[in-house]
Order: sequence, then structure tokens, then C-alpha cells
Amino acid sequence: MFFRLFLLFSVGIGPVLARPADRPNILWIVSEDNSPFLGCYGDTFATTPHLDQFAGEGILFKNAFATAPVCAPSRNTLITGMYPPTLGTEHMRSEYPVPSYVRFFPHYLREAGYYTTNNSKKDYNTIDQPEAWDESSPKATYRNRRPGQPFFAVFNLNVSHESSIHKLVPENELKHDPGKVNLPPYHPDTPEMRRDWAQYYDKVEEMDRQAGELLAQLEKEGLAENTIVFYYADNGGILARSKRFVYESGLRVPLIVRFPEKYAFLAPAKGGTVTDRLVTFLDFAPTILSLTGIKIPPYMQGKAFLGEQRTEEPAYAYGFRGRMDERIDLSRTVRDKKFRYIRNYIPHRVYAQPLEYLWKAQSVPSWEAAYKAGRLNEIQRKFWEEKPAEELFDIENDPHNVHNLAGDPKYRNTLERFRKANRDWMLASKDVGFIPEARLSEISKSGSLADYAKSGAYNLEKVLEAAEIASSRNPEKLTEIIRKLTDPDPVVRYWAVIGTIVLKADAAPAKGKLDRLLDDPEISVRIAASEALLNLGETGKPVAVLSEALKSDNRMARVQALNVLELAGAHAAPALENAGALLKGNPKDSDYDVRAAKRLLQTAESRRPALEK
Repeated sequence: MFFRLFLLFSVGIGPVLARPADRPNILWIVSEDNSPFLGCYGDTFATTPHLDQFAGEGILFKNAFATAPVCAPSRNTLITGMYPPTLGTEHMRSEYPVPSYVRFFPHYLREAGYYTTNNSKKDYNTIDQPEAWDESSPKATYRNRRPGQPFFAVFNLNVSHESSIHKLVPENELKHDPGKVNLPPYHPDTPEMRRDWAQYYDKVEEMDRQAGELLAQLEKEGLAENTIVFYYADNGGILARSKRFVYESGLRVPLIVRFPEKYAFLAPAKGGTVTDRLVTFLDFAPTILSLTGIKIPPYMQGKAFLGEQRTEEPAYAYGFRGRMDERIDLSRTVRDKKFRYIRNYIPHRVYAQPLEYLWKAQSVPSWEAAYKAGRLNEIQRKFWEEKPAEELFDIENDPHNVHNLAGDPKYRNTLERFRKANRDWMLASKDVGFIPEARLSEISKSGSLADYAKSGAYNLEKVLEAAEIASSRNPEKLTEIIRKLTDPDPVVRYWAVIGTIVLKADAAPAKGKLDRLLDDPEISVRIAASEALLNLGETGKPVAVLSEALKSDNRMARVQALNVLELAGAHAAPALENAGALLKGNPKDSDYDVRAAKRLLQTAESRRPALEK
């Protein structure tokens, strides 16, 4: 009772805690890249006895979501309690700085006397704050704390990571039968697809065993009665169209929280129950502070869903997609308990933009081959085609998100409600993701992007208007798009050019102004204008501009230019020498310009035999 009263009072006076004996330990068990493929979530093909038992003792969250469908920006959300499009940390492994007041939340726990450990993945998508941890290594453990010291410990289980299907296990060693896999409707029935799914379920079974070991260790050391335990995954996954994509398959994650009897008063329900409350990773940092009696800093955008600072349930869960490795994209999504809405701002790029890492799974080339051979049905083909501007899915009746209701008049009011929710959130959160990354990376050299957004230099309403018009695919908006091509704001000009790219040949009346933008002072505008003019049949100067961009010291400008050159086909030939220069010396294979340059050169090489014939 003392601890409960203390929490109530401490919320109002700052980060002061009760005596150590009264504070709960917190254990996080984090698996990588898995959707709720667990028996306790109704998956009868899964073999997960330890987590199924754990769910019977804890609270299972039906509607828990990562903010991003990929690890680094998703983990940035977890560690900061802030939305990456606010911080400028949405793009994969970008590491732009965050404001000085944004602290990795274990800082607050350490200051309050907790022993904080991380075993061992960080990948927080910004400049590290190693002082947030007492230990962060493959050997980090709560066992090294002082006697009686409360702990916050994270254990990351990477056995279920995407890479787990890159190296094939002999088929006779698989525990799950490929022939019995229940394929989602968007995946074709290829041997490689079935095999990757079966091997993945084996990895989830091993992940479950490892989670069980951590839970058993807690019991063995007599700590279970003083420890609140979380199990969750860092994003959905792992086969193509899940991880990296803002569907249920990429964003919905398992989340189970177990409270010992001593701390049951901090829980919203009894153990063994299921809740449909909407929860996102934005809420995790404030929730841990709420559970440990630490006042939640006002800058955090998430809301506590457990503990004495628990808030009312939010109406929506928000998510995003930015650049994924070497491929540029931009989507935003809003989810309530029945619908998922997606707004695609780069709709002219197909879903299946070639990614070096994604293509390492044999299921992906097999899907691509089936597409090229014309063996796919309409649902399976969509992954290889351009995106609609808007998507709306009825989750209850369409859990795999394959029937887009955005164009159905019966759902017009629902669509408009989600459009407004999406726009309101982007404005409220000061979303900097609409700044092209080549420019964004330059701005970050002078300080945080969140501070830049607050400075008045970023007219988000004006930029959003341009982005919405540009991505609408509406030829009737061309006059307005052409007018914006000469806007003083380079970000608005960029989005106006995107509008001409989306419209393809219908944008021919903009050609004169696009020609002039090849000399624009902003490199991202020059590159986008080159793509627009390539669509309209010009090759000479646009390719020269793209080739010159490959010599820029701005890596993200190089990535943008390489993305366009790959689409240019044989017309990209004059730029191949500069692309090859990016591979000289000792380039890191993890550098996204290097990956994109390799792909461009390989594609050009594959065309050569056909040209020689």
C-alpha cells in the first residue's frame, strides 16, 4: 500500500522513488521480426508452449503495434518515447541527432537507482547514448547489480530475425512441414515460399524455447515475485510484404505482460486475460516510467498504458514507412480497432522495390519469377505493381489487407475520417519526413531536425498540401502542380516534381519548367526533375545531372540518383562510370549507395548479352 501511495504522490513531484524494496524489477524479452505467430494468438501451426503458458499468466494485448515495420526506427521509438518522423529518425539506419532534451529512457531509471542492462542489440537509429546502461553487451545481465538493487533488463532474441531464413536448413531437419504451411493469400504457392515459411516457424519455436529459459532463470533466482515481465517483438515479419511494409503483417506484434501478485495493482486486468486496447511502441517508454514511479517527461509523445500514470485509451495507432535500406519510399498509416488506413506519398514506386537484403530469402526471387512468368493471381500481382494513393482495410474481415476499400463509396465517411486523423497527427507531431532525405541530411549537420521543425523554417501545412496533390494521381491537379514548381520553398518544389513523375506522360505541359529545374540549387529537386524528364522522353541532360549527382558528397543524394538511374534502363549508360567509382577503394557493403550502385551495374551487365545479339 505504501508503494501505491508513493507512486500517486511521486507522479506530481518528479523522478523520486520509494525505497528499493518497494520497486518492481522490469524484464523485457524482445524477439526480432515476428508477427503474432504464437499459439496463444490462435496460430495452430506454431509451436510455442512457453509463451503460451506465459500468456495464461499475463495480459495478452490483441492490438499492439510497432510504429515502423523495421527494426532501427522502431527501436528508436522504443528508446525515446517519441515518434521518429518528429525526430527525423524514420529512415533506416540514418543516425541523425535528436534534441538534447531527448534522453534514452533508461537514463531516468539509472538516476532513480535502477540497474539497467541490455543484452545486447541497440540499433536505435540515432547517435548512441551509452550512458543509459550500466551494461550493454552480449554478456549483460541483471545479476551484476548491487544486493537489493532493482533492475531494468532487456534480452534480445535474434534467432527469429529475417537472416534466419537466408541460410537454408536441410529439409529433412525441418520440424514444421512445408506442405502444411497455411500461406497468406498474397503469397504464391512456390516450393521456396513454403520452405521459407516452414523454416521460419522452426526459428519461432527456438525463440520460444529461449524465452522459456529466461523465464525459468527468473524463477530459479527467486525474482519472479518482484518482476514485471514484458514479451514483445520489435516489428512484424519476416517474409516479403510483412517486415518493411505498413500492413498488419509488418506492424502488428505480440505483446504479453505478466504482473506478480505484489504489483497486480499496477495492471489493468487480471492475469490470463486479453485486452483490445490500442498500444504502440510510442507508449512503452512512458509506461515503464509509470510502472517505476518516475514522472513522465512532457516531451514524450506516447501514453502510459500500465501503472499509476495510465491514460485513457487512444482512438488511433499511428505508423510510418520511410526509406528502407537503399530504396526511397514514404507512407503513413492510421489504425483503429476495425480499420487500417494507409496513405502512400510515393505511389509511382512499386511495393517490391528491389532490396539487396530482402532478396537474400529464396522465397522472394521465386515470387518475382512467378510474376514475370504470369503465374500470379490479382492479389499476388499487386506486390510487383505501383501503389494506390490510399488504402483502407477492414481488419475484422480482411486480416491480410488484400481488399482495398478506399474506392468504395460505402466507406467514404470512414475514408474521410482517417484522412483527417492522418493529417491532424502529421501536423501535431511536426512530421519532418516530407523533407527529401538529401536535404534532410544537410539540415541535420546543424542540429536536430525536431528543433528545425519548430524553428519556423519548415512550413509543414504548405508541404503537406503539395505532397497530397502530388501523390493523388489526379491529372486535374496538373495546373496547380505546375504552379508549385516555381515555389520559393525547395521542399514544395520537390513535391511538385513528384506530382509530374506520378502523372507520367500526362505531365507533358510541365516540361519547360522541369527543364529549368535541372539547374535548381537544391540537389534533390534536380534529381527528381531528371526522373520526370526521363518519363517524358528526354535522356541527355537528365542523365548527365544524375551522373553528376553520383559525385556529390551527400550520400542520400547519391542514393536518390541511383534509384532513378536504375529505372532509366539502357539510358543510364553514361552514368555507369561514376556508379562504378562508388565501388572502388574499400566501400562498406552496408552503405546504401554501394548497394544501389551494385544493383545498377549488375542490371546493366545483364542487359549486355541482349544488346550484343
